[in-house]
Amino acid sequence: MAGSQSVEEKSFSSTNGYLALVAVFACLAGVAYIILSPTMDNPVGILPLVLLLLFISKGLYMLQPNQAALMLLFGDYRGTDFETGLRWANPFLSKKKVSLRLRNFNSERLKVNDKRGNPIEIAAAVVWRVRDTARAMLDIDNYEEYVPIQAESAVRHLASEYAYDFTDDDQSELTLRGGGDEVIAKLKRELQERFEKAGLFVEDARLTHLAYAPEIAGAMLRRQQAEAVISARKQIVTGAVSMVEMALKALSERNVVQLDDERRAAMVSNLLVVLCAESEAQPVINAGTLYP
Repeated sequence: MAGSQSVEEKSFSSTNGYLALVAVFACLAGVAYIILSPTMDNPVGILPLVLLLLFISKGLYMLQPNQAALMLLFGDYRGTDFETGLRWANPFLSKKKVSLRLRNFNSERLKVNDKRGNPIEIAAAVVWRVRDTARAMLDIDNYEEYVPIQAESAVRHLASEYAYDFTDDDQSELTLRGGGDEVIAKLKRELQERFEKAGLFVEDARLTHLAYAPEIAGAMLRRQQAEAVISARKQIVTGAVSMVEMALKALSERNVVQLDDERRAAMVSNLLVVLCAESEAQPVINAGTLYP
């Protein structure tokens, strides 16, 4: 059994519909003249005019901007008409109109596991349009139902390939939260690969919601807070050590005071306490000496 083949889109040349509209009015005038003329006792000539009127009027159709019409002759694809305005084509052609305008799809919040197995909630907005009318109408049963299914599959696959956020062990890893444009570009490529089969084009895609699932949100929030506190403490300690080193070096170079190891250790301890403490330090005046 041979597999199904993709239909190639081709252009269809239609006729100016205003000329056909003039012919319709002419036929109507002829029918009215035959009916109303007192000399026409047996209006046999009215039948050809009526048939011609039906033939011409059946071929009239209208296309708006960013709209196309698929032409099928007894099931055979004859092309796609992209000309806008009033058009006329063979009345035996079946005309299926297709919108080429941009469309939005907002996915629901999907609950999936990220790369590390953490449950997260994710949602995306996709801007798409029909690019190949033949594929969209003839290769896919219903391309409007095809979009949400494939979009949600792409979002699920994207979430499983990346972690929600980085850890202290590996901050160079690309994550959903910190990936930015790279993650969005990956999502667009994933969507385009899936939409290409249906003749659709992805104009843009963005993540609209990204968060931990409710059951672990509290624990992950506490973890993030702890990581933030630790990171801040590291910065404070690093800065304090640099400032103490600068102070000791300046005192030594200017010969302000000569410090032995014990006095140096005491000064380092006091400076670190002052610089790293969360509350303001209370100065204590020492009138004695370190030595007995």
